[in-house]
Amino acid sequence: MSVTIYHNPACGTSRNTLAMIRQSGVEPDVIEYLKTPPSREKLVELVKALGISVRALLREKGTPYKERGLHDPKWSDDELIDQMLAHPILINRPIVVTPKGTRLCRPSEAVIDLLDNPVGRFVKEDGEVVEAR
Repeated sequence: MSVTIYHNPACGTSRNTLAMIRQSGVEPDVIEYLKTPPSREKLVELVKALGISVRALLREKGTPYKERGLHDPKWSDDELIDQMLAHPILINRPIVVTPKGTRLCRPSEAVIDLLDNPVGRFVKEDGEVVEAR
């Protein structure tokens, strides 16, 4: 199974998601999107595959979201994409792409349905136990 994760190693949710993927027996293609941001075309493709609005992919916490006034509905999708490309930290994470679909894995256990062989039980960094359905 081919798996790609758009990952931020500083994010606990992203680290937990990556660990669940690896524990399923897959070594994913890990894209540290802060170091290697997606192209405009790839970002548009991801939004479409996620089935969400561009605005829904914006991350607010720990980003220049407020200082740039991105809460204002005046921003078009193209302008929001421009902002995400200029400031990749605005892209919410982790995004996981598999043959079963593309998903923003918040919470991290959202990745379970995308994997062929998810682990039955996973303990997150904070001690929370996740049981596969």
